[in-house]
Amino acid sequence: MEEIGKLVKVELRKLWTGEATEFTPWLSKEENIKLLGDTIGIDLELIEQEKNVGPFRADILCKNTIDDHYVLIENQLERTDHTHLGQLLTYAAGLDAVTIVWIAKQFTEEHRAAVDWLNRITDEKFNFFGIEIEVFKIGDSLPAPLFQIISKPNDWSKSVKSSTPPQGLTKTKIIDLEYWQAFKSYLESTGSDLKCSNPLPQHYANFPTGKTNFYMMGIVSVRDNFLRVDFLIDGPNSKMNFGILKEKYESDSYKEIGGQLIWDEIPDKRVSLVYLKKDFDISNRGQWKNQHQWLKETVLKFDKFFRNKIKSL
Repeated sequence: MEEIGKLVKVELRKLWTGEATEFTPWLSKEENIKLLGDTIGIDLELIEQEKNVGPFRADILCKNTIDDHYVLIENQLERTDHTHLGQLLTYAAGLDAVTIVWIAKQFTEEHRAAVDWLNRITDEKFNFFGIEIEVFKIGDSLPAPLFQIISKPNDWSKSVKSSTPPQGLTKTKIIDLEYWQAFKSYLESTGSDLKCSNPLPQHYANFPTGKTNFYMMGIVSVRDNFLRVDFLIDGPNSKMNFGILKEKYESDSYKEIGGQLIWDEIPDKRVSLVYLKKDFDISNRGQWKNQHQWLKETVLKFDKFFRNKIKSL
């Protein structure tokens, strides 16, 4: 039997003597923001450090690349306190829709209960996470951080699985909702790491790209019986960015994503689009598993092809 190492806890202040001067810059690095995002299930894009929100300054401001909502991160290398709790409430009041992540060495029971309470009394536009951070070593290994969720939104890890659709929906909207519910369940059953927006009675679902103004969507058409995966380019530089991507990568995209891929500049609109479409009988529930497999595989192809290419734009 091979020798097994022993986890040794490392004091946070031995690694980061200051929250603002050392811990926040460390967490702001791409690989560390990704580690935090993987923990809470959000694809995060860093916007800036020390963001003004009312009279306070949030340690880190990010965006959730699925829906472009803000994610504010507040750090403590010590036990939670009332001052930081007050700041979190100020941040929530200053933004229309936001996820707030409170990271600390240790959560007191009263502050964990406060975060739970905030998640209960606010609507779906506001989400609060309590995260404890610890660092461990094994022997002479490099110290490794561990984020642990202490409190999270009540329905964060649940799919919308109710068998009774909301009142007043059309037949098409009911199928849309049930289709995305089934797709979410399919992702869970296959153990996929692919992140998807919560199922809603609409013809599309969003997937993260890692960068603001670049969007990836799955489109389902009940009326015309097709699935489509869209890579949408928006923002003030959308046409320039579309041109750069098309000139550099169009030929490779047909090999790596599919020969039927369409690059559409859409000259009369601000957005441009790259998409792949496939005909399916959407009303045939017996075919949904095959459709979901195609959708998942195609989204992953788009993600693999475009994610790193758009970082430099």
